[in-house]
Amino acid sequence: MTHPTVTSSAPLGQHLRSLREGCDMTLDALARATGLSRATLSRIEKNEVSPTAETLGRLASAYALPISQLLSPMEQAFQPVIRRSEQAVWTDPGHAFTRRSVSPPSGQLSVELIEATLGEDQTITYAAPAVPGQEHHLYVLSGEIEITVEGRTHPLRQGDCLRYVLFGETVFRTAASPCSYVIALS
Repeated sequence: MTHPTVTSSAPLGQHLRSLREGCDMTLDALARATGLSRATLSRIEKNEVSPTAETLGRLASAYALPISQLLSPMEQAFQPVIRRSEQAVWTDPGHAFTRRSVSPPSGQLSVELIEATLGEDQTITYAAPAVPGQEHHLYVLSGEIEITVEGRTHPLRQGDCLRYVLFGETVFRTAASPCSYVIALS
């Protein structure tokens, strides 16, 4: 499922197309691998629509890449300081979801840091991990969220931390208020 976007996502669509072509995949093959329609994938690559969080999750699983590498390629040169103004931000308006790459993937470092905000009364389901066995540490900055990891639900409040190694489905669910959190991926 996709939602139109008013911000320019030309680099995202071009990057997703180059990833697909680099894997020598047709749109039909990618559609089979993700369960998304060929038309939806084509519209995303042409920047006619912006992918939802779930769509990015499916693409990440198909490519076995972290979502952050779908949103932007890995740093070419190591940059020790990443100013807030330089951090890539992606939004899914349909879920009132914002994802900021605080510390982007780097060939020299094993940890990636993501800051996110999920709006009130929202649910995002990732059917499968992009990288099975990836370690996650989720720290709640504000609000409350329920995280279900492989069938086990964890209610979290401000200051709580959930640690897990991901092999299956995850569900992020908020209730009456938005939640801001940080995820460290390794």
